[in-house]
Amino acid sequence: MAEDTGQDKTEQPSAKRLTDARDKGQVPRSKEFATVLVLIASAVAMLFLGERIIHSVAQVMETSFSLTKKQLFDPSALIHHFLYSLETIAFDLGSFLAITVIAAIVAPASTGGWNFSTKALAVKPEKLDPIKGLKRVFGPQGLIELVKALAKFFLIGIIATLIIWNLRDQLLTLGMQEVEVAMADLGYLVLWVFLSISASLILIALVDVPFQHWNHIRQLKMTKQELKDESKETDGNPEQKGRIRRMQIELSQQRMMQDVPEADVIITNPTHYAVALRYDQSGNGAPIVVAKGADLIAQQIRMVGDANEVPILEAPPLTRAIYYSAEIGEEIPAGLYIAVAQVLAFVFQLRRYNNRGGNKPHINTEDLPIPDELKRD
Repeated sequence: MAEDTGQDKTEQPSAKRLTDARDKGQVPRSKEFATVLVLIASAVAMLFLGERIIHSVAQVMETSFSLTKKQLFDPSALIHHFLYSLETIAFDLGSFLAITVIAAIVAPASTGGWNFSTKALAVKPEKLDPIKGLKRVFGPQGLIELVKALAKFFLIGIIATLIIWNLRDQLLTLGMQEVEVAMADLGYLVLWVFLSISASLILIALVDVPFQHWNHIRQLKMTKQELKDESKETDGNPEQKGRIRRMQIELSQQRMMQDVPEADVIITNPTHYAVALRYDQSGNGAPIVVAKGADLIAQQIRMVGDANEVPILEAPPLTRAIYYSAEIGEEIPAGLYIAVAQVLAFVFQLRRYNNRGGNKPHINTEDLPIPDELKRD
């Protein structure tokens, strides 16, 4: 078994590759399905509108051949005749053409969806290369087209032969009918034969549609290296992403440190964790975590707090509980309200003691009420 060099296109195309291909006009299209749909739509439209179209055309031809010499040299009479002829055949013939055009538009869109790309209209020099053109003709794609052409030839030949053989008696009796009746019957026979042959091509289309989807995906398959390169192009180089992530963390830490002086208290582990809390006494919300960190960041929080005279209190269980249960900018969990309220009450009392004197407040941080589900070792 050959060693996988990463050059074999074994990977399914990515969403970006499919989108890029669609932008270039490369979508799965089945010409066989489009042809069948247009033929069937035309045949059905002619079955319902054919008689009206024939009568309209016959009426226009009758009036055209009955024009007098004077009318032929009268511009106003010719204009009147032209408008009359147009009015006579416009609706019936226009309806037939409209049905055919709608089928021609809907057929391609039903396999590959609506898509219009100016890139597909651009001149590509490689398509003008005769060598590459011969490779396309005699290559796998050309062989497939030859097989489809032969299949259509034999299928149409067999279906047409069977239909004509079954209608041989009716065809032979046409010569014994009146001309108008024979022409009408022949017209209906031709339309039904045309519809039957067109419908038989559905067998080719049922094979061609899934094949075109499979071939489209096959042509867009990627190598492992192409997937890696695309991932780098889309998501960025891993080193670059890591550098951006570090910058984001540094900026976040800088903003966090700027909020530390506004904190009411900093509780610590005492060395591994630090959490800074702020409480707005004029509001109705709970205390908010303005900063938190571990190890070096915890040390920086303590240094900034100490430099700005923010009270620092050792409360290991409470510090760990807040650190793991609340993010920066979030309120503390409801289960810690009582414990944090006791800490803030102690801080406010300590601040009043420092300003006015009196009895120095005390707090036992080991006995703060912390729910079991919020405790962290």
